[in-house]
Amino acid sequence: MHPLLERQINRCLGGADGLPVGWKDFFAAVGDAYAQGDADRRMVERSLDEMSHELTERNRDLRRELEARRVTETALLAEKAEQTALIRKLEEAHNQLLQSEKLASIGQLAAGVAHEINNPIGFVNSNLGTLAEYVDSLLTVLTAYETECSHCVSQEIHQRIDAVRAAVEIDYLRKDIGLLLVESREGLARVKRIVQDLKDFSRVDAGEWEWADLHRGLDSTLNVVNNEIKYKADLVKEYGRLPQVECLASQLNQVFMNLVVNAAHAIAERGTITIRTGTLDEDRVWIEIADTGSGIAPENLKRIFDPFFTTKPVGQGTGLGLSLSYGIVRKHGGHLEVKSEPGVGTAFKVILPVRAARDLASAQ
Repeated sequence: MHPLLERQINRCLGGADGLPVGWKDFFAAVGDAYAQGDADRRMVERSLDEMSHELTERNRDLRRELEARRVTETALLAEKAEQTALIRKLEEAHNQLLQSEKLASIGQLAAGVAHEINNPIGFVNSNLGTLAEYVDSLLTVLTAYETECSHCVSQEIHQRIDAVRAAVEIDYLRKDIGLLLVESREGLARVKRIVQDLKDFSRVDAGEWEWADLHRGLDSTLNVVNNEIKYKADLVKEYGRLPQVECLASQLNQVFMNLVVNAAHAIAERGTITIRTGTLDEDRVWIEIADTGSGIAPENLKRIFDPFFTTKPVGQGTGLGLSLSYGIVRKHGGHLEVKSEPGVGTAFKVILPVRAARDLASAQ
């Protein structure tokens, strides 16, 4: 029995000796009930403690498991991001490689065509020289005949000869045939120069570093892309004094071509493309290609060298020209600068070391 209850009963009834018959048993039963209740309560408390401890451990395990899963998920997301970035870089490299191979193939084809054209140009030019000599000889003979026949033939024969001379316009032919031969030889010389420029532009020895005249490379490139320029812009050359530069000449020609063609495309109607050259110091040279075109929006200026970025309509640009040009200039140990103002124009400046940065070039 609970001690407090037992004391109250004893006080009311006068102690344990004054209890009625049977009450002791009742009190004993109540005491047993209290004891059993205490035992049950302690068992329940122990069970609750054990359950609380077990739940605490389980919660701790769950938190550790959740943290492990969060770490794993974070690692997987980071790995996925790295893989996505790597895939994009591989795709960019693949497309740039395809573009470079395409340019190399075009260069080889152009060099082959130029070589094939050069052969007939050579013998046609030689034949024209011989033909000019033959024509001079024939005209000399004709003049001799005219001089001698004026003294030894009848008036009737003179009249027939004069009629033939008038019909064929012999005096005009004498004057014009020489001009035709001169113009033909000038035309052949121009074709020969264009073919030579095409060969210089599309040289297949792209892997060979050499000392090159950049002005010659610029002129060859301008002749090759002349059709892209002549209907859009007036070309101004402001060449300074440049030393020969150790470079991959054909690759720099591709840079010049991309910049000049882009300048022409930036001009809506008629404008001016200015090419300037000079030296920064004894170790560095620069080439600037400026246009009076539409300019580049400020928000696009930081992205123009990114692969596949283009502001041209779909189907008119791959977005690789400036990216490839940037890579080629970097390969030479130089850098490419751009200044642009919308509505005024754009200027690209290529800065190159005179002597190739071999370590950087081999690392590309």
